Amino acid sequence: MREPTGMHGVTGLRIREMTLADCDRVAEIRVRGWQSAYRGLIPQSYLDGLSVREDAERRRTHLTRSDGSVVNLVAEGTGGEITGWACHGPYRDGEALTPDAELYALYVHPDRVGKGVGRALLTESVTRCSAAGHDRMLLWVLQENSRARRFYERAGFHADGAAEPFEVQGVTVPEVRYARTLPR
Repeated sequence: MREPTGMHGVTGLRIREMTLADCDRVAEIRVRGWQSAYRGLIPQSYLDGLSVREDAERRRTHLTRSDGSVVNLVAEGTGGEITGWACHGPYRDGEALTPDAELYALYVHPDRVGKGVGRALLTESVTRCSAAGHDRMLLWVLQENSRARRFYERAGFHADGAAEPFEVQGVTVPEVRYARTLPR
């Protein structure tokens, strides 16, 4: 039996598009996610300086200026609490967009990691990108983030050999690209 649209096997979890009212909670999830997942991987002073308020303003700006090509999804529990956020759209190759899809972000509140929220968000993103006609989904992950790399590998993604460093407060942090062929 097929699950109702938006339900993904986690009891009471619904995946839906993000609204402006969700921006504060999504910013909290994103900032706490960075502070938890990237501890020891990027400078602590950078993580300590992240602001939920500033991030919420960025989320609101992105959402209100969106042309519809970027999709923001939230995972909502039975009580209405937002526990995760994912964002996908066209793959960015420098300034150019390609026919591939890209998962720009996927964060789960640290107290909900390992409970199926991330898997549900990723499943919905993959489903939507496939339905939109994309052949592949790509994403970037910190090279040293072994937990995230295992998560994506279990979901059918693989490192495709592309790597790029980015700099955070003078520290070079390497990222690797993962790819997955999307179902038709």
